[in-house]
Amino acid sequence: MTGENRSSLPRYYYSQFDHEISPVWSRDGSELLFVSNRGHIYGTGGFWRMKAEAGAEPREIHYEETAWKARPDFSSDGKRIVYASYLGQAWHQLWLMPSNGGDPFPISYGDYDNISPRWSPDGKQIAFISNRGGNTSLWVQSIPGGAQVEVKQKLRRWLRLMGDLAITVVDANRQAIAARISVTDENGRAYAPEDAWMHADDSFDRRERPSEAHYFHSAGEAALVVPAGGVEVEVTKGLDYRPVKRKIPVAANQPTKLIVTLDPLELPHDFSWQWMSGDVHVHMNYGGAYRNTPKHLVAQAAAENLPIVQNLIVNKEQRIPDITYFRTTPDPVSTSHNLLLHGQEFHTSYWGHLGLLNLRRNFIIPDYAAYPNTAAASLFPTNADVADMAHQQQSLVGYVHPLDAVPDPMKDASLTDELPVDVALGKVDYIEVLGFSEHKSTATVWYRLLNCGFRLPAAAGTDAMANYASLRGPVGLNRVYVKVPSGPPNIAPWLSSLKQGHTFATNAPLLSFTLGGSEAGDDLKLAGPGQVKFKAAMRSIVPIDHLQIVCNGAVVRDLNTSSKESDDRQSADAEGTLPISQTGWCLLRAWSEKAEYPVLDLYPYATTSPIYVWVAGSQQNASADAAYFIAWINRLTEAAKAGKDWNTEAEKNSVLGLLSRALGVYQRLQHPDDPKR
Repeated sequence: MTGENRSSLPRYYYSQFDHEISPVWSRDGSELLFVSNRGHIYGTGGFWRMKAEAGAEPREIHYEETAWKARPDFSSDGKRIVYASYLGQAWHQLWLMPSNGGDPFPISYGDYDNISPRWSPDGKQIAFISNRGGNTSLWVQSIPGGAQVEVKQKLRRWLRLMGDLAITVVDANRQAIAARISVTDENGRAYAPEDAWMHADDSFDRRERPSEAHYFHSAGEAALVVPAGGVEVEVTKGLDYRPVKRKIPVAANQPTKLIVTLDPLELPHDFSWQWMSGDVHVHMNYGGAYRNTPKHLVAQAAAENLPIVQNLIVNKEQRIPDITYFRTTPDPVSTSHNLLLHGQEFHTSYWGHLGLLNLRRNFIIPDYAAYPNTAAASLFPTNADVADMAHQQQSLVGYVHPLDAVPDPMKDASLTDELPVDVALGKVDYIEVLGFSEHKSTATVWYRLLNCGFRLPAAAGTDAMANYASLRGPVGLNRVYVKVPSGPPNIAPWLSSLKQGHTFATNAPLLSFTLGGSEAGDDLKLAGPGQVKFKAAMRSIVPIDHLQIVCNGAVVRDLNTSSKESDDRQSADAEGTLPISQTGWCLLRAWSEKAEYPVLDLYPYATTSPIYVWVAGSQQNASADAAYFIAWINRLTEAAKAGKDWNTEAEKNSVLGLLSRALGVYQRLQHPDDPKR
């Protein structure tokens, strides 16, 4: 009906090609109504009408920012359109407008989503989907009148023989514990309790499994109906417990009970302090199908054995779904085992995204910059300016999901990431070495920054979209373990230790590494070159291909990933000596060549933060790495000089001055003996 159109607009979250979605027939069948972003940068677009003829010219009858869920529909008389909108609010509600365009108004209200409206043939009712109870449910609203009634199932007739399955997950003490559960039949179809939130892995690898993995979270007991014959049950609980997989026979019309005992991994004896895990990048609500709450997010964390959750409140297009939850202290629903904090993700896609942890005063508004065609089109404030605002509130600032590939300043068509600038100027407290990005690419750039002498701790954040049915997750997929004194979760010492670099970041392997008796984040001072003792250990819920000691960006020792007792590549202990001849850093990393279920990530990966090594009479040779970042910052400077959206000349001068100061840092590192620099 319509042709393909490639747009030159600077879209970030949407394709260069205009899309045309959610088509619906007019009541007389002569026209089509659809949603399209043609001519617009943000959102999925406005409403367009056209004759139902090939080559007919569409006309836009209404524009507002939408996000996939508008789903407009005609009234039975064809005079009105109902659709879902979040205009001026955080949640979708039902709106009405004239069918040829005009001023719309809402006909439903609430702090939850009402979406996918469809008008009844007699024009007296509108059916829609709501997540007011957390899960999705079907409702009908009278029009006019406004009375809403939930449509509930009264009877379910199965097309095959079914049986009842009751699953209880317990620990070694036979106490029920929360966990993640997956139940599938012989055809790979997934099942869950009627009230459970079903989730799926959107990034599954077909070389690993034929379809995406499905799972739900349980507080310890789950009751569901499954096909008679048999099902496969898989149970996991974070990275500290061994996953369990069982094939269970199920009798038709009979109850079947299954008790699953989860055993913790046997950790090395020198895990003397407590290593407490946290996910520094979670989004409680981010446009998904479900309506998440702090209480439910804490339950998700408990099932994933995740003591600390940082909910980074952020905009989803114009709206900020979780803004009403922002607070400077732990959420009241936190428990003695799971602590929930509400921080912020500063969301400029030009300079790179920032995580702001533990803001002590206020949410930073607007929470983005460099958004073309808006009042925030200017490249000011930079991430460095935002970091200063956050540090004034005693916040920790980190770069999140940094890189999908290693930048090449000489070849890349576009390079605007501010990371090396802010690290050079002391604005960055941590980096998500593991995140919604490419882990090894991120590590490559991280190593270069470490080679320049900067202290930059490793952290991990999933960028979990915790209210989606199928998107990045679950919470704690990427997590950072921080060394803290024993006891319940306490955010102050946890953040302090994170900033000091007493961490390892992981999506599966648990690591332990000492060099000369020093641990991650420590300084190891040596009187001169020589052999230094190391100890390394790894435990993992999945097989690991490589366990390596990396010093100054190079692998200096490959270690066996299997123990004397087993060749499963899930447990390793090693000790020996390393020749250390120059000032620099060393760390331990573990990784695999491919994805390994049930780790729902690109591939298993883990790294400790560096141990910083100081050899008397030696200094780091940062010349080549400094030259790399000099070329990078030169690209940033060129782009900033070409910018057209500055509000004032002072803004432009501020940004160029910032880039110049960072450039000077790297120039001095490149030529440390040149007094003119």
